[in-house]
Amino acid sequence: MSTRERILVAAAAIIGEDGVAARLSVRAVAARAEVSTGSLRHHFPTQQVLRDEVMRRVYDWMLPDSSIDDTSVPARDRLVHCLRQVLNVSGTGAEARHSMVLLMETFVTVEQTESIRETYLAIQRDGQRRMESWLEEIAKEDDALPVADIPRRARYVGTVLNGLALERALPAADSLAQAETDALYAAADLALAPLWMPDAGGVSGSATE
Repeated sequence: MSTRERILVAAAAIIGEDGVAARLSVRAVAARAEVSTGSLRHHFPTQQVLRDEVMRRVYDWMLPDSSIDDTSVPARDRLVHCLRQVLNVSGTGAEARHSMVLLMETFVTVEQTESIRETYLAIQRDGQRRMESWLEEIAKEDDALPVADIPRRARYVGTVLNGLALERALPAADSLAQAETDALYAAADLALAPLWMPDAGGVSGSATE
């Protein structure tokens, strides 16, 4: 096993023992991996870089391979399938409620330490990166999808997924499954539309700016 992989395994083990928001101190991870702190810094210059890579590996394990490049299936269907895979990580019913409670306890109701912030941002960046990669793959076959606008569209789709995950954890009507499918297709249609909805006031750019 390479030094880089040993460091990642050590960091993942600490997270497995202490929780997703565990503090990945340079000394603790280096000692666990049995490498020098200098070697760790060589491969991962900052703790945020290390945490980003660990979280990416975790989600690669949790999510099966994407079929986004299967051009025999319509693009919107492929995108919805990928989005549903992400949504299914939270589960349904009691499992969805447990996931939401864990999310709140990990990132909302606790003291907002730097470690908490780093962990949340790592998860957020990984989700954004995945959705951007799916849209970029579709853009290769659809010249009408503006590549420059992909980050904003991916952020919108991620917001829809967050809302649907919360809805799964709340008391819902029996028709939730169909309503969820309708919402996913509506989000996919907007994300793949040649023209994006204008910003408030007619100003272009990211909704977060």
